[in-house]
Amino acid sequence: MTPLRMNSRLRRLIFFPVPLLLGCVPFLSQERVHGQSPLATGFGNEFASQTARLNGIALHYVRGGKGPAIVLIHGFPQDWFEYHAIMPHLAKRFTVIALDLRGVGGSTAMPGGYDTANMAEDVHQLAAALKLERVYIVGHDIGGMVAYAFVRRYPQAARGAMLLDVPLPGIAGWDEIQGHPAMWHVRFMQVPGLAEKLVAGRQADYFGYFFQFGKFTPGDVAHFVKAYATLAQLHAVFEMYRSFPANAQFNAAQRGSNDVPLLLAAGDGSPFAPLVPKMAEGLRANGCAHVETGLIRGAVHYVVEDQPEAVADLIEQYASLHTQ
Repeated sequence: MTPLRMNSRLRRLIFFPVPLLLGCVPFLSQERVHGQSPLATGFGNEFASQTARLNGIALHYVRGGKGPAIVLIHGFPQDWFEYHAIMPHLAKRFTVIALDLRGVGGSTAMPGGYDTANMAEDVHQLAAALKLERVYIVGHDIGGMVAYAFVRRYPQAARGAMLLDVPLPGIAGWDEIQGHPAMWHVRFMQVPGLAEKLVAGRQADYFGYFFQFGKFTPGDVAHFVKAYATLAQLHAVFEMYRSFPANAQFNAAQRGSNDVPLLLAAGDGSPFAPLVPKMAEGLRANGCAHVETGLIRGAVHYVVEDQPEAVADLIEQYASLHTQ
């Protein structure tokens, strides 16, 4: 494998190249895109806030820039705004789409449909509606699980994917992390109906526990708390966690091969960091290739907030490598 070229910012990353391969069944749909009363994006006229009607929901996204497309998918407990600090940088060279997963922020909250295979279909239909060809897809946390499902279901629609600080249900490394103290919240949120009752009205307190592990401003925290303000939105995110067993079955069944380039990266202070090589081995065992791994120096779980410049440069480098 050709050695990686890194600028001064990228020297904050440690890489472990591992060949892997991904495969899936292609799918295509077209849906209508609708304008929306402008929401505060913090970008002036550089980015537009819009919704698209697709897959039975209204999906909110923020778009800006020109060039090859990058799709950014947030994690828990965040929304599209997770990427706001790096979007202007990326928009200098790329069309940048940051979306709200179904049920979060400006996207419709539904009773179900929160397994990653279905949320990947949301993303795929959005890309088709916007006529984006062969997107580079970036996902953090739950967004990384969705990005992986996207690559598995629609390899012909992806020119590459980056999974940031997330283990994958059904893939090696997942079972090993379940007993870690950092995973206490998973079981709590999976109990049907309980988390809704205990967290409703206490979003700032509950989410604030997680935000203490990243470099968030008070304004960031206020934005994210608002993205989960309603009971329907809380139910949506808890259903994402309740879908982990279904995600594990889906991922374990994906044993085909294809050549979509994949990068697994974690914060060097994250509890997931020691599992990155194990995850790569698991993907190889499932027939994968063309995967590289890395650690982001000076970051824990919320890598975009902890090291925005390094993450922006990392995305730019890999999205640029796969523009053909």
